[in-house]
Amino acid sequence: MYEPVDPKVNFPEQEEKILDFWGKNAIFKKSIRNREGAAEYVIYDGPPFATGLPHFGHFVPSTIKDIIPRYQTMKGKKVERRFGWDCHGLPVENLIEKELGLNSKTDIEKYGIEKFNEACRASVLRYVNEWRQTITRLGRWVDFDNDYKTMEPDYMESIWWVMKSLWEKGLLYEGHYILPYCPRCSTVLSNHELNLGGYKDVHDPAITIRFKVNGVVKGSEADKSLSSLPGGVSGVADGKTFLLAWTTTPWTLPSNLGLTMGPDVDYVMVKDGEERYILAEARLESYYKDPASYTIVWKKKGSELKGITYEPLFPYFANLATNEDGSPGAFRTFLGDFVTTGDGTGIVHTAPGFGEDDKKVFKGSGVPTVCPVDAECKFTADVSDYKGRFVKECDKDIMERLKAEGKLVKREQILHSYPHCWRCSSPLIYRAVGSWFVSVEKIKDSMLKANFKITWQPEHIKEGRFGKWLEGARDWAISRNRFWGNPLPIWKCPDCGNTTCVGSREELKTLSGTYPEDLHKHFVDKITIPCSCGSTMKRIPEVLDCWFESGSMPYAQQHYPFENKEYFENHFPANFISEGLDQTRGWFYTLTVLAAALFDRPAFEACIVNGLVLATDGKKMSKSLRNYTDPNKVVNEYGADALRLFLMHSAVVKADDLKYSDEGVRDVLKGILIPLWNSYSFYVTYANIDKVDRPAAGSRPALTAGSNSLDRWVLSITERMVKDVTEALDAYDLSRAIDPIVSFIDQLNNWYIRRSRRRFWKSDNDGDKVQAYDTLYRALKKFALVAAPVVPFVSESIWQNLRATGDAESVHLADYPVYDESLRDTALEFKMETVQKAVSMGRSLRYQFNLKTRQPLKAVELVTRNPDEKTVLLEMEESIREELNVKEVIFHDKEEDLVEYTAKANFRVLGKELGPAMKLAAEQIERLSSSEIQSVLEGATLSIEVDGKHVELTTEKLMVNRIEKANLKVVNEGTLTVGLDTEVTEELQLEGLIRDLVRGVQNLRKERGLEVTDRIRLTVSALPGASGDAGKAILEKAFNLFRDYVSSETLAVSAVWVSSFKPEAVASAVSIEAGDEIWMADLARE
Repeated sequence: MYEPVDPKVNFPEQEEKILDFWGKNAIFKKSIRNREGAAEYVIYDGPPFATGLPHFGHFVPSTIKDIIPRYQTMKGKKVERRFGWDCHGLPVENLIEKELGLNSKTDIEKYGIEKFNEACRASVLRYVNEWRQTITRLGRWVDFDNDYKTMEPDYMESIWWVMKSLWEKGLLYEGHYILPYCPRCSTVLSNHELNLGGYKDVHDPAITIRFKVNGVVKGSEADKSLSSLPGGVSGVADGKTFLLAWTTTPWTLPSNLGLTMGPDVDYVMVKDGEERYILAEARLESYYKDPASYTIVWKKKGSELKGITYEPLFPYFANLATNEDGSPGAFRTFLGDFVTTGDGTGIVHTAPGFGEDDKKVFKGSGVPTVCPVDAECKFTADVSDYKGRFVKECDKDIMERLKAEGKLVKREQILHSYPHCWRCSSPLIYRAVGSWFVSVEKIKDSMLKANFKITWQPEHIKEGRFGKWLEGARDWAISRNRFWGNPLPIWKCPDCGNTTCVGSREELKTLSGTYPEDLHKHFVDKITIPCSCGSTMKRIPEVLDCWFESGSMPYAQQHYPFENKEYFENHFPANFISEGLDQTRGWFYTLTVLAAALFDRPAFEACIVNGLVLATDGKKMSKSLRNYTDPNKVVNEYGADALRLFLMHSAVVKADDLKYSDEGVRDVLKGILIPLWNSYSFYVTYANIDKVDRPAAGSRPALTAGSNSLDRWVLSITERMVKDVTEALDAYDLSRAIDPIVSFIDQLNNWYIRRSRRRFWKSDNDGDKVQAYDTLYRALKKFALVAAPVVPFVSESIWQNLRATGDAESVHLADYPVYDESLRDTALEFKMETVQKAVSMGRSLRYQFNLKTRQPLKAVELVTRNPDEKTVLLEMEESIREELNVKEVIFHDKEEDLVEYTAKANFRVLGKELGPAMKLAAEQIERLSSSEIQSVLEGATLSIEVDGKHVELTTEKLMVNRIEKANLKVVNEGTLTVGLDTEVTEELQLEGLIRDLVRGVQNLRKERGLEVTDRIRLTVSALPGASGDAGKAILEKAFNLFRDYVSSETLAVSAVWVSSFKPEAVASAVSIEAGDEIWMADLARE
């Protein structure tokens, strides 16, 4: 006997019981221990921050990282799964700053770096328990007890080894570049971090400034070009000629050192009153609405204008006009290919301290880069008028000053996309900063080669988003001017400049005499190293980018190479990782950089990339907007299996975005899991009634050619599911893996069980009934095995009740099913697919014309052009009749038996071809027979002769009218046409009313808690419906005509009609709608 199954199961409560079972019986640990000695499957888990709670963005990769290891375990692999925590970096620092009321890097330094770092350490794991509880409740098996933490000394020491290895390979260097910089966090961001924070639309000033020309560089292109003009160079250096330039960052104008022009851009000098302006010809209309208001003096390419000099806008760096060696310095025109004429003036204000292109323009010019801002992006004393003020706050004052000095030509506002910090959301500033870099460009070929070896899902990531990012990869800025992080293990002598990179604690002890127990900044900064020059080497102040730490996790989690050397080398690279699409420029990237640099290999062999989970409105999920449901509430209301299946059976596993909705999870519960549970409940209920024993573990179904075709079919599609899901999971294609699981549930519940239901109901235990039980048992049990990685809770529930002596203790300790081709019957599958197609088309007609399924109809009429299809339909006629609830199935040879076609000429198409002969053609077309028109619709070409000319008729040349026969509603799909006779005679109407009554009584049995075998006494009456007393009479007539049918279907030992219920009985009677009429019914257990 089986444990009775509640058909109205509460899935979340059932899942809690399974969690308790797993915990008490240590099933997760057994899943690893039982595979001891087997081939190992390695998964790396990207470390999240524990400073916040898990959200839907974590649920997607967590589910994926549960499905694949469960599957590989069932396939016989030993799969250890170790959780990890990202403990360092700005997310933690920003949180502690808020809690301590600190607003800047300076505030932290005043507060005390040691106290600040210890506050970070104390709070960094504050939500670990909540994470563990939530991830476990989701059904994910992962080892939290043996987790790694990036702040542990062993982990940090391995990162020092990584740094030392890069140092020895010549892949680390210190340099000055223009980098994105966060004023709030007072540190640089790497290029891949820039993409994590995203761009936001912001309003900024867009101003045009005029720069007074004062000459040309002797011998320059401008000198040669302008000297040949009337007036020569002096004609533009008379104080009345200006270069017009445009910028959206007024605060950078005090640092202007040049103006850049496009070499192939056409520039003009226009006379406007007494003054002259130089700008791109293509931008004239933006500055002059009336062409008569100016005169073009000359037109030249930008390449001819290099070397025009101008007066500095501000006095702060005027001394840079001439270099120390006497060569031309700043405040002149340069050339740059990045200049366009899409906006502005075609002349770009150039400040090499605040723009990458700007810095490139000045390369080799001898002009020093000026960047007069401090760590918090406040002006230094070099810009005395704005000293100590945040640069963006000076925009307005700078514009007012330029206006007062007559240098501001135009002032507008622009809405444009601007990068923001990925952690604090502050607008970034591009500025010249010193940083330590990994020479990524040196190892680019190795990275591309590593990427070629990786299996990406979806596949387009390899050569698309990730591949293109690798191709454009630039050197990686890894140092951060912050505090809570892994210190760069680099010591430098302030006197001789000698620099060394330390690769371990022992090495540091050897060099300094001190062994550091803790490697954080406030400990190791106290350690000095004697320099060979007699001075003392001190550690440089920066800490590492936290992405460097997560990218080092393959080595650091094992404390490699100091411990576990052989273990690591036998388990690298990982077989599998998974995270979101944003990690193509984050963790996936840093893993690849370091693995390529250290080992010339990929860090992982396969990767599933998921998309973003958005709120229902398509916006980013936001706590402040409260535009999404708490994930824990969703799990507690619908269950983890429903949420897992909703997420995995969506576009999010294809790296596309998913709009989350509670309704979507509810639909999965109602449309997939409840039907599955109903199938399982159906089996257990009737098997217990008939005292059916479980088939022996490992036994095979006893099928023969004469076995019921439904049994052979369902076991065949069960094997097809095994094959399809296995192939998809082996290819890491979750979308392709879950479709067969969902389809199987539908086929099992809505076809096999419904078509076989009466086989289970009949009283005698004949061979057919026994075979039906055996088949359904095997289908459910194998389904539990196949679906276990995806929906682990419901699969376990089914397995625990169905497992036989000798079966695994848990479905997750069992072996994954191996495809058994001997049980496949593809011919039978084709038959059922053909029948289901015909039934589906018939049901679509019922739905379209509001003909409920319980209403019997006279006939369904079928036409097929496929001989194999027709053979099957004839053979399965009885199934079609029952499924569509029709009295007769009629076959026709031609579609014209169901519909008639008429046609008219398409004058728009044929008129061009025939001209005056069009009228004659139209007359011929109207005389075409229905069969001729049908042949054209099927793709044939029909030829007619019009006025001595042959005309080929195709579908686009005809306007076809389709006329269905009386009472017939028709639908066509490919080779099959289905027509329903929709005429409802009185007898059919009465039968339909009775079917409604039976359905209502069956529901009442369930509501009253009756067992499926309980007999009842049934009392029936009617309420006046839309038809009044006449309708009541119709119901009475129907009841009397079909009383025996009602008794049989509802297990009624008596079925009595009463004209009305007595007052005392009315309260327990229920109403049952039947179209426009209303039944009243009550029952009592016999």
